[in-house]
Parts: sequence; structure tokens; C-alpha cells
Amino acid sequence: MSAVTDLLPAFPWDRLEPFKKTAAAHPDGIVDLSVGTPVDPVPELIQKALVDAADSPGYPTVWGTPALRDAITGWLERRLGARGVTHRHVLPVVGSKELVAWLPTQLGLGPGDRVAYPRLAYPTYEVGARLARASHEVYDDPRDLDPAGLKLLWLNSPSNPTGRVLSTDELTGIVAWAREHGVLLVADECYLELGWEADPVSVLHPDVNGGSYDGIVAVHSLSKRSNLAGYRAAFIAGDPAVLGPLLEIRKHGGLMTSAPTQAAVVAALGDDEHVRVQRERYAARRELLRGALLGSGFRIEHSEASLYLWATREESCWDTVAHLAERGVLVAPGDFYGPAGDRFVRVALTATDERIAAAVARLSG
Repeated sequence: MSAVTDLLPAFPWDRLEPFKKTAAAHPDGIVDLSVGTPVDPVPELIQKALVDAADSPGYPTVWGTPALRDAITGWLERRLGARGVTHRHVLPVVGSKELVAWLPTQLGLGPGDRVAYPRLAYPTYEVGARLARASHEVYDDPRDLDPAGLKLLWLNSPSNPTGRVLSTDELTGIVAWAREHGVLLVADECYLELGWEADPVSVLHPDVNGGSYDGIVAVHSLSKRSNLAGYRAAFIAGDPAVLGPLLEIRKHGGLMTSAPTQAAVVAALGDDEHVRVQRERYAARRELLRGALLGSGFRIEHSEASLYLWATREESCWDTVAHLAERGVLVAPGDFYGPAGDRFVRVALTATDERIAAAVARLSG
């Protein structure tokens, strides 16, 4: 076991514990804006679908029910503008983090193979490369990478943590570069429905991929847009030549979404109204937090989409974490997402209206 754990970096969130204790000691309690976990109720129509499917004594299938695959393909066409997607183009997964962490291994990558991801990024991209014993590296523009031995290129738009959105032209150029060099491009698009000052575009859109899904896969999650983090509900879509072998591997590994969750996802993907309502909640919280941060001396960079504000006081991120913890507000230090974030903090919008109001009052006081 130690041989596996030795591959992994130290779990970063443990370093935040002392600051969490400081924030929790505030007379009015902690406002935890450090983790992007939903706090609002699961929409009733999704809960009902889950309950109605509760009597599911048999094993579910890894590929999901035909109804689930219909729901995914329908959503891809309706929401993302994808064209010509079939059941062969989609695959349910057990939450997107599981997919990110184990994709390099399931693709058969190993020593001598290279995995690349953005300089500021979700830490699990690195973890996945380490678990596969592949090398890993960061980029500012992936087209500047040496393609030799590069087997997996991660994109993340909208970005976690920065909220940056890649334009259609940028995505088109990167897709073309990856295809030219035979590099599999996997785009983490889990925040795509949460654009504020930009309209994020998927790599599955024909304006980006030229009407072909060759060499590209998109990752989507229902955790944020439908408050389903506790359901572990996600899917990938794209090149059948990639998804087909992954399906076979995942069958052998028993990586299947529970039957009630599959039914819940069908309901969630078939309803756009609950997404609109949740977006309005987050937009209102974002506006309040953004104003309070700017008013108290912070500068906000990017943050045109996703569930975070990428903010700086032009000092060490840990000094900022300590400053806010003394006021009962907990945020994530930017260096959790790479050394380039060492002067920023990530401020999540995922707190109740009451806790957001408390944070605003403390920042403004």
C-alpha cells in the first residue's frame, strides 16, 4: 500500500485545519467558502425520480439504461449544440472526480507517457497521472508543449479555480493542434452551465470540432448545476474509439452508477428550469461577494464563470487565508491549485444566503 501512497502528494486540505478552527471560533460561526460543495436542496423532481427507482434489487449496467443514454444525448444536442451524438458517444461515470483520477490508468498510460494540464488546475489531474506512474506537466498554452510522448491533454473551461473561459477560437486551435499531433484531448466542462460574464462553449460544438468527435472527450457533472454532488452523477461524451474501450474496462472493474441515481439523472437532464433557478441563486451570491471583496481591497482576476471568485490582496495566499479566518471566513489558498496561485485565494459561492450575507457584513465591517 505504501508504494501507491508514495506516488501521491500530501492531501492539501489538511493544511487548512488550523485556519478552519480559527474561523469556527467567530462569535457568529464560520462562513466556509473553501470547498465548492452544494448547499441548496436537491430539486423535488429529481428526488422523486430517485425515490421512484428505489426498489432496484438487481445490478445496474455500466453503460446505463437506454433512457439514461437518451437523456444524455438529448441534453448534449439541446444545451451544447452537439450534432449526431449516439449512445456510442456517451458513457455514465461515478462522479467526475473518479473519472479524472483513474482515466490515465484506464487509458493504459504509464512510465514514459506524458500528461499535461493547466498551470492553475484542479489537483486531481496531477493525482491521476501519478497513479498511472506517467509524467505530468503544466502549461499556459498547450500548443507550446512538445507533443512527443504526450498522450493526454486536459483542458478545463470554465476553469477551477480561476473561472477563466476559453474562447471558441482558442478551443478550435487547441483541438486542431491535438489532432495534428495525435494527442487525446479531454475537456473538463463541469462548470459549463455557470457562465456569468462569458458564454462557455463545449469542445463538442461543431464550431470547435468541425463536426467530428475524433480525438476529443468532454467531462460533465451534475454536482453543481443540479446540486447532485451527493449522488455521484456524471458522464463523458465524445470519440467512440475512446469510450468503447473505457466501457469494457469499467465493466470489468464494476464502475457502475446506481440504478436510482441513473433515474435521477434522467429527470435532471430533462429539466432546464431547476438549473435556471440555481443559476439565479449563485448569480445573486456572486454579486454580493464580489462587491464585498472589491470594497475591502481585493482584486479579482478572471472569474467570468464557475462557482468561484479568484481574488488577491497582493500578498501570500496564506496571509490572506489567515486574515479572513480571523473574521470567521474560510477560503482556499491559491497554491492548492499550483505554485502560480500563491498570491490568490479561491472564494466559493457555495454557502447559504444567510452565510453569504454574514461574510459580506464581515468583509465590509
